[in-house]
Amino acid sequence: MAAPPARARADYDYLIKLLLIGDSGVGKSCLLLRFSDGSFTTSFITTIGIDFKIRTIELDDKRIKLQIWDTAGQERFRTITTAYYRGAMGILLVYDVTDETSFNNIRNWIRNIEQHASDNVNKILVGNKADMDESKRAVPTSRGQALADEYGIKFFETSARTNLNVEEVFFSLAKDIKQRLTDTDSRAEQPATIRMGQTDQASGSGQATQSSACCGT
Repeated sequence: MAAPPARARADYDYLIKLLLIGDSGVGKSCLLLRFSDGSFTTSFITTIGIDFKIRTIELDDKRIKLQIWDTAGQERFRTITTAYYRGAMGILLVYDVTDETSFNNIRNWIRNIEQHASDNVNKILVGNKADMDESKRAVPTSRGQALADEYGIKFFETSARTNLNVEEVFFSLAKDIKQRLTDTDSRAEQPATIRMGQTDQASGSGQATQSSACCGT
């Protein structure tokens, strides 16, 4: 039997690692379960340490394999989860629209990202439990949008219970990351250049690599 084509052996074009962070109880695990399995449960089980799910999606005729890590929100577990910031390509900052404290703590989570994650990591702000009665809402949509604008990131309100904007959040973040990776690949493929006036100086002096455009970005 002939060997399968390369595309059949690799079942995706991009592997994207995402991280869900936020206070305990804001619904990170429920969002992940809704997106990965299409289900919702009212039983609350605190995530211990770290958990992850995988889902493959189609974006612009490309297969994107999403590896989504769900972190524990409790302070005592943060030393465990900081190691996962490094490998994350995108981070979902989740708060509960009925819990103002979880919203206020988003700034602390962003500081964690700045300390532990890559500089170019993509971020998105998520106000979860938007299906709750307005009488229980503690954080208006306008405040969530204002905070997202302050940090220059996208903002969605979601509900894992009703599936409001769950697909949109993950697809939006994945699309931005894919675009960043595509742009990076394009720059890497551009040939290195040397200014004509420096050719003679560079030859024999080992300075040619310093004139390469690929290292200047």
